[in-house]
Amino acid sequence: MLRNFMISLMVLTTCLFANSLSLEDNGDGTWDVGYTSDEAIGGFQFNVDGASVVNASGGASADAGFMISASSTTVLGFSLTGGTIAPGEGTLLVLDLNGEATGLSGIVVSDQFGSALDFTYEESSSISGCTDMNACNYDGEATEDDGSCFYAEENYDCDGDCVVEIDC
Repeated sequence: MLRNFMISLMVLTTCLFANSLSLEDNGDGTWDVGYTSDEAIGGFQFNVDGASVVNASGGASADAGFMISASSTTVLGFSLTGGTIAPGEGTLLVLDLNGEATGLSGIVVSDQFGSALDFTYEESSSISGCTDMNACNYDGEATEDDGSCFYAEENYDCDGDCVVEIDC
């Protein structure tokens, strides 16, 4: 019984804390690289698909004192002092990009001893659209407001029909 419980707990923990990197568009040419990790990160390297890297900085990488290097397609981060990024989730770093990134590939992540950690790319689940229920173009599936909401004129509905008893 205890053995079955422990196996179930391990499977649940693995599912909840799957090691992954993700991208989130900040809308200003910068993109957050998010991470979820069940182990401390000692270094990383990945390619940015669909865009050119101008700069990479900040996030948990900077907090951990990582050296960050970026070419037009590849980003590399590591510590010269043995520093690590704690297990958990957050923003690994912020990318300044030319173009719109379509994903991350060639992901290599290691622990503080240089041993490989299995990481995958997880596509962002955010959906841009109008999130205001009072707007004419409300999108019930949108999770991130993109500023596209528009509203009916006074005394009219979204179809342009008069909604008051007095002649519009």
